[in-house]
Amino acid sequence: MSVDSSSFVAHRNGRPAVAEDLIPLAFAGHAHFTAMQVRAGRVRGLDLHLRRLREASMTLFGQALPDERTLAYLRAALQAGPQDLSLVATVYSPAGEFTAADEAARLDLLVRTSAAASGPSGPLALSVVEYERYLPRLKHVGEVAKTHAMREAIAQGYDDAAFVDRQGRLSEASIWNLAFWDGQAVVWPQAPMLGGTTMAIVRRQLQRLGVAQREQEIRAADLPALAGAVVMNSWTPGVAVHRIGATELPPAPDFLRLLHEAYRAEPAVSP
Repeated sequence: MSVDSSSFVAHRNGRPAVAEDLIPLAFAGHAHFTAMQVRAGRVRGLDLHLRRLREASMTLFGQALPDERTLAYLRAALQAGPQDLSLVATVYSPAGEFTAADEAARLDLLVRTSAAASGPSGPLALSVVEYERYLPRLKHVGEVAKTHAMREAIAQGYDDAAFVDRQGRLSEASIWNLAFWDGQAVVWPQAPMLGGTTMAIVRRQLQRLGVAQREQEIRAADLPALAGAVVMNSWTPGVAVHRIGATELPPAPDFLRLLHEAYRAEPAVSP
């Protein structure tokens, strides 16, 4: 059954946004955000989302919204929509871009909700593109290269793009983190990247479950020795990847089940 799009919202600072509120964001590239899936009004890894917003705000603006205010704005948006939805919270300064930093400038939070998502079913084929994000540890906006790389990959017959840095190390994919399996342990790529909240949830729950994990520099030449690969983001803790560049990767259903089990072990909480 379709969901009425009018049940989704765009809120600025806890109230319905009007056109004037959105003008500073229309062409903005100096902002950051977090994206989450809400089910039955609850969120997994809420502490990680709050930490992401705090830390990115301190880096970009030298200040951060109090968690209590952020939570109040999230609750206002959730109360105006269905119990299951996707949510994006964007922090920005109405002072906009190309201005000197102003310690007195306030921060605004735009929360927008849309239909719940679960990602593609997979398995996926990823092209390999050399690309390094600026401030890679921040989930910031203005990422034209990521969408361009994804569309170029699709035009070439792939499903999406994976990135390598100038040293040839795999880091992440367009909107995904990468994870690998060696048959015994989960292998996380070691390179500058955005550490996703789903990735952090899975890592801490794998640790609780006693599953071996390690970080390792992974280059194209290392792929044939691995026993499986996935991508993950706020949609899902794991979608199988069967090819990266020219290298075929074996199916790893046990690896995929393990990641989903770890994700389900994370308690979902109400903002």
